[in-house]
Amino acid sequence: MTPKETIDNLLAGMGKFGASDLHIKVGYSPYYRVAGHLRQVELARIDSTEYMEDMFRALVPEARREEYARHGDLDFSLKGASGDRFRINVYRATGEMHAAIRRVQSEIPSFESLQLPATYEKTIGNTHAGLVLISGVTGSGKSSTMAALLEHINATRSTHIITVEDPVEYVFKPKKSIISQREIGIDIPNYSEALRFVVRQDPDVILIGEMRDRETMLAAIQSAETGHLVMGSIHCSDATQTFARILEFFDRGDHDFIRSSLSSSLAAIMCQRLLPGIDEGTRVPATEVLLNNATVRDKIRRSEDEDLPAIIAQSVEDGMRSFTYSLAELIENEKIYYDVAMEYAPSREALASSVKGIKTSTQGLVGRVRGK
Repeated sequence: MTPKETIDNLLAGMGKFGASDLHIKVGYSPYYRVAGHLRQVELARIDSTEYMEDMFRALVPEARREEYARHGDLDFSLKGASGDRFRINVYRATGEMHAAIRRVQSEIPSFESLQLPATYEKTIGNTHAGLVLISGVTGSGKSSTMAALLEHINATRSTHIITVEDPVEYVFKPKKSIISQREIGIDIPNYSEALRFVVRQDPDVILIGEMRDRETMLAAIQSAETGHLVMGSIHCSDATQTFARILEFFDRGDHDFIRSSLSSSLAAIMCQRLLPGIDEGTRVPATEVLLNNATVRDKIRRSEDEDLPAIIAQSVEDGMRSFTYSLAELIENEKIYYDVAMEYAPSREALASSVKGIKTSTQGLVGRVRGK
């Protein structure tokens, strides 16, 4: 099999087997990630760097090959024959090319298909300015969630949307909105360069693929302060950690200024984790949502982030959600097993006190949430 035939078959197999990711390394057989677990592909291992490089020669954009040669790491996107898009990272390890490939389905996901709570749609529907952060660890579905949020705006508002992504994953078709999608390395050198000029391009909505440095975060906060709706992803596990991560980008002497800016510009932090579902091969999101209100603004300004979890837990009727509440809800709706929820619970005691009658992966009792 030629190198091109090998990579074409591997990409096609991702959709066939429902794989979210593909890992290719010299000296190994390829691996798919299916429902969160790595599965070895029944294919001879890739034995040489030459074969590996031949596989990707036609895939890497010509204008960016020098970037990989210089830095040993490159992100780019690709549209496959099936219509699916792939987010590809090629990188050097021990002098050899390796690759991690994420499959992005061609259809823009809906809130329903992602099994997101109603507060996601309600929040974005009511938010026309401010900063909305989608937070979670790698592989928690942040990109899909941002796509669903952006598509809701696209379908319901007459706005000008500009996205800055590395790389572009979901490709949007204009509905009520007009959209410009800019890709790092193709359309613009980096995030900071793109965001330096974005407000001159008359946007109503700005989507930033990833908040990864001081310049990007500062530009996002400043754009939100000037009346734009700014959405972006950040790698954190919960709302409290998200604040800590933001402050890490800045010198300690700037923290009071950043807190003051966030207290007025922040609209929401939506955190999520993907958990194994009851139905084999499925994953479902557990979510935490912090909405900015007068109490939250005061806590941000006063550096009292440790009080935020309690505020979230007490504000369910206002649209906020804690991970504990979400896990209990998933148990009640028979989406996940009790013992799986316990593995991911921030506090096992709090979750246990919220649930009576359980459904575990080895028992048949159906869980019910107290007070519901």
